Amino acid sequence: MIQAIIRTIFFYIYVTICYKIMGKREIGELGILDLTISILIGQLVAVSIENYKDSVLLTILPILVLVLIEVISSKLSINNRKFNKIVDGKPTIIIDQGKLIYKNMNKERYTIDDLLMNLRSEGISSIDEVKYAFLETNGKLSIIKNSINPLPIIVEGIIQEDTLKLINKDKKWLLKVISNNNLELEEIFYCLYKKTHLYIIKYK
Repeated sequence: MIQAIIRTIFFYIYVTICYKIMGKREIGELGILDLTISILIGQLVAVSIENYKDSVLLTILPILVLVLIEVISSKLSINNRKFNKIVDGKPTIIIDQGKLIYKNMNKERYTIDDLLMNLRSEGISSIDEVKYAFLETNGKLSIIKNSINPLPIIVEGIIQEDTLKLINKDKKWLLKVISNNNLELEEIFYCLYKKTHLYIIKYK
């Protein structure tokens, strides 16, 4: 019994330090990889406390490996958007121009009750009030109301092709607009599309 208590206190401190290293966010913001690692760490600790006669290294080392995987993947996700999409996926559009996209809802197993609950939590009583709604990779619903229409069209020099489809534009049109403003795509850190206008933030 005493050994189990000592292990519990030890792993509480050890796991807390590990999560500090990983820089954990709120549970609702965890991606798929983050959530998987969190579950595995919890399982490893539970097994170690239960089997207190086994060496504590059998738990410390696997947790350390999981922490290294998370830290490395986080660095890669920040520096490589393609890797980020592979690991965490990408947002799914649920409402497009006020219309439900049932195909995407079925794909994500997202019910109409889930949608209405999230809309009510944002003070929205009708789907007609929504222009776009995206189901983010962490399960949160991002809503753009009809009254506003700011959409990211370039992020860190990378064209957001999903946004181009939403506004019925193509890459050729965007590159022409950029060229007319004497800019190169690589110079643009962030670009918003709102009410037929582009708002550009350059790296410098």
